[in-house]
Amino acid sequence: MRYELMLPHQIRKAIAENWPVALPLGVLEYHGEHMAVGMDTLAVVKMLELFEKEADIVILPPFYYGAASYAVAPPEGNGSVQVGGRALAPFGEELFYSLLRVGFRNIHAIIHHQTENFAAGMPTDLAFKTAGRQAIFRFLEKERGEGWWGSDTMAGYYVEHAEGGNFFNWIQVHPLMPTVTDGQYPFDHAGIGETSLMLALCPEAVDAGHFADNTGWYTATAPEASMELGQKGVAMILDHLRAMLTA
Repeated sequence: MRYELMLPHQIRKAIAENWPVALPLGVLEYHGEHMAVGMDTLAVVKMLELFEKEADIVILPPFYYGAASYAVAPPEGNGSVQVGGRALAPFGEELFYSLLRVGFRNIHAIIHHQTENFAAGMPTDLAFKTAGRQAIFRFLEKERGEGWWGSDTMAGYYVEHAEGGNFFNWIQVHPLMPTVTDGQYPFDHAGIGETSLMLALCPEAVDAGHFADNTGWYTATAPEASMELGQKGVAMILDHLRAMLTA
């Protein structure tokens, strides 16, 4: 369900049943002359809408204003919007803290931008990972007081942690696509992989008439894109979402 359309009784049901709450997290970034600047975030939104057809989930309004960087192209006339990680982290903390106050304990931010480096982290995902940890510590201290972890009530912490009972899992950040695809799907920027994914998920975000206007090396394979390849990527990502959100 889209969070902005939910009624309070539906929110309470989602809390009681511990539905996953997903934040589509992304950027506005130049993706060649043939593709929309919102590609990274649109991919997350559209995939979550597909996942919603098979499982109970709360989809938060998407956040488009991440750290796009100007590594691909300067912003002038190209559209990339850059908000640095130092500004993102305080916002993320306030958002996550508020969601914990609402009652959610199964919160997931899902990102596609720069996730080939997800294990090491890049500005947007790192900012929101830090924000999640800060929000959890802040919330626990408010609810349980200082010294909450050292109290006798936490004596079983390590056993519970080993069994998966970890309140730091209340907020998690994930890549939309598995970071290792084992050659099953091309991982690129505005090339055959991302263009195919958009053809399958949001074809209005691609204009093949502008393939010839591209000059960047990273778009060289874009004309080879197909909806069929994109559907293969969709199936792979759906499996990935199932593993992340229904575990």
